[in-house]
Amino acid sequence: MRQTLRVKKERAILVAAFLRNQANEPDLVELSALAESAGAIVVDRFPQKVRRISPATYIGKGKAAQLAERVKSFSADVVIFDNNLSPGQIRELEEIIETKVIDRSELILDIFATRARTKQAKLQVELAQLEYTYPRLTRMWSHLDSVAGAGGATAAGAVGGIGTRGTGEQQLEIDRRLVNKKITELKRQLASIDKRKMREIGGRKNLFKICLVGYTNAGKSTLLNILTDSDVFVEDRLFATLDTRTKKWFLGGGAEVLLSDTVGFIKNLPHHLVASFKATLEEAVNADLLLHVVDSSDAQAAEQIVAVKGVLKKIGCGKSSVLIVLNKVDIVSQVGELEILQTMFPDAVCISANTGFGLEQLGKAVLAEYKGDELLLRITVSQSDGRVQSFLRAYSQILQEQYSDDFVIIEVRLSQKLLPELKRLNPEEIEIVNT
Repeated sequence: MRQTLRVKKERAILVAAFLRNQANEPDLVELSALAESAGAIVVDRFPQKVRRISPATYIGKGKAAQLAERVKSFSADVVIFDNNLSPGQIRELEEIIETKVIDRSELILDIFATRARTKQAKLQVELAQLEYTYPRLTRMWSHLDSVAGAGGATAAGAVGGIGTRGTGEQQLEIDRRLVNKKITELKRQLASIDKRKMREIGGRKNLFKICLVGYTNAGKSTLLNILTDSDVFVEDRLFATLDTRTKKWFLGGGAEVLLSDTVGFIKNLPHHLVASFKATLEEAVNADLLLHVVDSSDAQAAEQIVAVKGVLKKIGCGKSSVLIVLNKVDIVSQVGELEILQTMFPDAVCISANTGFGLEQLGKAVLAEYKGDELLLRITVSQSDGRVQSFLRAYSQILQEQYSDDFVIIEVRLSQKLLPELKRLNPEEIEIVNT
């Protein structure tokens, strides 16, 4: 019986079961990349077409027996399914195959655990792991003997001592209580982080907020670095970044926005992770604009776009303003593939975060979104009112200023989106010159 969820440096066989009426056979490319990101060595692939999903073993006992032979042949340490398995299916497969079996969700959780660096990320990953593990306790622990109770004056009865002697309790129930207690504590800590996060986001309400979203390894962190002159950790691997990073991005013309990077998405992202990373994903939920970064060199780019849209809808961003950014155009192997993406998404901006190609065009597209429908305003404000004047100098284009004894009349171009914020500062008068 396995004692760990890790797949570090283990020899792995990848399995994908699909129904006979399924149009496309899984290619296991993504699962292979996930396994390698977790540190495993992929020694074999085992795609299997099945008539129906077996409740006991998912792939059927016959194919499970074939898989057991391949495990022996390749001296595999772990079998990784591209499907999500039930606890019972994992148990049955492990008995037949006689080696550790994990599913797609468990693999992704393992990768997240190795990538977590900050306290927030570690708490989020631990919570997701525990919530995933809870219904699987009966399959993961081997110490399920009953705890000794008070069977009279027996040796076993003496174990508990005064105040603890009773009818006995399975270790499983103790494990469940401990896990429940830990989950409650983690949620309490994350709720506190959520509150701080929301205060941080609330403090930025006067700033235009942009969030980078996209499939994992699409180049979001590289783009953040080059646009904001930052040094966020970048590596060519899945889920290199788990923590949100927010930096100032100067668009030119006096426009300053906040640009945030987020955890990458993936197909069938475990819902426990989506729930646990709520605080991190709040950046996307509260953004004024989402930059959906796409790896245009990936043959599965169109499918990845659909997957990201699904996650965005799941976290409440389904109706947010989105600008698609086709990244890595410098390494697209076939020009026709890029043309197809441009046809599918005509408003997309083509860039290369590595070479800098297209970044000027991206800046202009974002600036147009930032300005939105600009208004020409004539604002009368007291000369002593520093708040209004500071706001206008920070977030508008000042065209003219006229000073009198007590007041200053300022003509500006201001995004219509920022007009409510200006009104909340209560200047003496706001006149809309044109719309």
